[in-house]
Amino acid sequence: MSDARTILLAEDNPRDVELTLEALAEHNLASQVTVVKDGVEALEYLHCEGKYKDRRKGNPAVLLLDIKMPRLDGIEVLKAIRSDPVLRMLSVVMLTSSREEPDLKKCYELGVNAYVVKPVDFEDFIEAVKQVGVFWAVINEMPPQGG
Repeated sequence: MSDARTILLAEDNPRDVELTLEALAEHNLASQVTVVKDGVEALEYLHCEGKYKDRRKGNPAVLLLDIKMPRLDGIEVLKAIRSDPVLRMLSVVMLTSSREEPDLKKCYELGVNAYVVKPVDFEDFIEAVKQVGVFWAVINEMPPQGG
């Protein structure tokens, strides 16, 4: 079973969460978003652990992952996902404010599917998130589930 059209958003900034949900709502995707506040919570969701132990099993359509988060950063989450046979095919899009070349390089070395820098401008941010959400949750064909 799959959570095929769910979007998992791992973001610790409440304002960025609000803007992301607003952008996805324009394509009726906001109701399919689960928000987690850090990398530990993202992995708990993906592994159906902690407060997510009773959620329907299956990977989301995409994980929108911030890099700079408390407890466990996005790069460590990506590393854990790519080393897990059940999760390694999960589509992961870094949605981050980091323009640092080492972050970009490391994410692609670890197998990120896309790296989107959050625009500072409100309208640009909304448009970028809409495009990411529509592509990954509606247009993209997902790989088969399982390991």
